[in-house]
Amino acid sequence: MTTTSSTPTRIALVEDDEHLARSTAQLLRLADFEVEHFPAAAPALAAISADWPGVVVTDVRMPHVSGIDLFRQLHERDPELPVILVTGHGDIEMAVQMLKAGAWDFLTKPFAPDALIAAVNRAATARALTLENRRLRSLAQAEDAPVFLGESPAIRRLREMIPVLANADIDLFIEGETGTGKDLLARLIHRSGKRARQRFLPIACAGMPETLAEPLFTGSGHAEPGLAASHRGTLYLDDIDRAPAPLQERLLPFVEQRALRRRDEAMPIDVRVISTSQTAAEGPPPTLLPPLFYRLAAMRLSVPPLRERREDIAPLFARFAGDAASRSGRDLPPVTATVRTMLERHDWPGNVRELANFAEQFALGLGESSPSPSPSIAKGLTERVDAFEREEIIAAVLAANGEIGAAIRALDLPRKTFYYKVNKHGIDLGALRQKG
Repeated sequence: MTTTSSTPTRIALVEDDEHLARSTAQLLRLADFEVEHFPAAAPALAAISADWPGVVVTDVRMPHVSGIDLFRQLHERDPELPVILVTGHGDIEMAVQMLKAGAWDFLTKPFAPDALIAAVNRAATARALTLENRRLRSLAQAEDAPVFLGESPAIRRLREMIPVLANADIDLFIEGETGTGKDLLARLIHRSGKRARQRFLPIACAGMPETLAEPLFTGSGHAEPGLAASHRGTLYLDDIDRAPAPLQERLLPFVEQRALRRRDEAMPIDVRVISTSQTAAEGPPPTLLPPLFYRLAAMRLSVPPLRERREDIAPLFARFAGDAASRSGRDLPPVTATVRTMLERHDWPGNVRELANFAEQFALGLGESSPSPSPSIAKGLTERVDAFEREEIIAAVLAANGEIGAAIRALDLPRKTFYYKVNKHGIDLGALRQKG
């Protein structure tokens, strides 16, 4: 089983019988687990820490330190670490007692291969969710987390550039899809520099009617109206490439001269201009006047979409969910398999804004609600095939009354392929077995 797209779940196999250990390890590796064999409890205890990213499978009867004592010591380190006990018939009563004490499961020798794989799969899914919840809680509670969150190379570079650009009097042109954080980046640059005490004046340029554009340049009798209010501060031209042509034409002389014309006199304006565009191209956006673009784009910055920096999704989600839970006076709920699958597989067409909305729903206890897929995603062949595969696997397991081997035979799939698809589609075999 694979808990992410590239990292197999680790299994600590503690077994003193070399022959049995070899066959069990081979069985687990065929099911896509990464197996580390320990011939006794002592080396296992030395290697398995409280944050072990996997499952422990241990024989009960071993010399020196038994599997029961191994479980007890591991349970003290981490009560949520899944430990599966392998017992002989004479040890069943003891194994049941260990279940009550917190052991994950027990199997009696000789056990069926399907039974071991099913138990390990359930334990691995639970372990992955436990570790993910711990990581998200840690991220949500981190007081020193950077405001412009993300660990992808692109976001790190942008974050490192903020203090440098903050005091550089050059105009910036920020490109990126809607919801990627262009507005946040612009405000951070403004707040981090010498203009922070002055005004950050945002202008929504997309489709601005002439009735709103005119007062920007002419004023209306008030002190420092319109663009004049950005003096010594920052003028933020959002979606400048979607501004009507007349507005672009009037902005061009203002940007060139840094002045407003009042009663045939020029009023100098000391202003830094930061502009944004949802489209990125080698040259000017097709809807933006080239002379205006080259005046505004002294330096171009690009904020990539979430689908191109998936390593940033978890820390962003954790911070948004933590903030939302704090505002509502709630404890942060645990991440479910459905939420985890969504974080891993959804393309987030609305980018950070969509993720923030989803985190807000999650913090309010609505975490099973999924973001609405974009039309292109909803209609994609891959999505339809995935949905079909998921439904067929679930139906086969239910029809087999939870017997995994029978379901595999009914689907006519190799065992390895079956478990790969179970993990890929986020199917909870344990829940299906109970229903069956």
